[in-house]
Amino acid sequence: MQGARPYGSIEDLQASLRAEAYLADRPLATAVFLAISLDKPLLLEGEAGVGKTEVAKALASALDRTLIRLQCYEGIDASQALYEWNYSKQLIALRAAQVGESKRVEDLFSEDFLVERPLLAALRAGDRAVLLVDELDRADDEFEAFLLEVLSEFAVTIPELGRIRAELPPAVVITSNRTRELHDALKRRCLYHWIDHPTLEREVEIISVRAPHVGPNLARQVAAAVARLRDMDVAKRPGVAEAIDWAHALAFLGVDDLDAEAASTTLGSVLKDHEDLELAREAIGDVVGGDR
Repeated sequence: MQGARPYGSIEDLQASLRAEAYLADRPLATAVFLAISLDKPLLLEGEAGVGKTEVAKALASALDRTLIRLQCYEGIDASQALYEWNYSKQLIALRAAQVGESKRVEDLFSEDFLVERPLLAALRAGDRAVLLVDELDRADDEFEAFLLEVLSEFAVTIPELGRIRAELPPAVVITSNRTRELHDALKRRCLYHWIDHPTLEREVEIISVRAPHVGPNLARQVAAAVARLRDMDVAKRPGVAEAIDWAHALAFLGVDDLDAEAASTTLGSVLKDHEDLELAREAIGDVVGGDR
């Protein structure tokens, strides 16, 4: 089922993602390159805020494909992910059919009444789409097993319509914050990559790309301060997105040099927990100390 390889090399992929303001290091770029070249789902794990979801968004934009997102949550089931019938529309058509004004009753389970959900939409779009299954760890075991079945053949059967199969599969990115362990059966079906928080130099580069109006000195100070916050005993370690938000906020306020006062008054851009804020403010001198 493999189609033409969208990129000739890992370097081409990295350049394409960078054009979408996503800086993928060599290991991540290799994982993405293999996944889209071999038609394998890519499972990305890591703490919240490290850029897992952004991989799918940047890839869809770089490939000029439609991004189809399935946001997982506790209690999600197959009908919410795959398809359901428009019962209100069916009821109206049924009443009309009873007085001879519309479709036959047997036509009520046809394409006209089918409501596509993300998985079915992705199968039908095929290689014109990137399917993002976001935060799969929030869903339960039964849904994970159902997803594995769909991804094994990139096909589903709708009893009233028959088998629907992607001629060329969509690119698939699955993310997990690892609030629970995913099953080995799913992991075996996927290529795997763990995304960690970036190094100081990488985070400075990311801030510079995503927030080009932020001066290089402030970008470095913010990246260093965020790295120190992650080393503290905080409940929620700030991610890259929070680092970018903090740099945005500081630059908007006209801050050129991150000092204790500026950091303390804008900590809500980077920390989103009351106890974390109090802990950071008590150690604000250490947070904004010299670069590592």
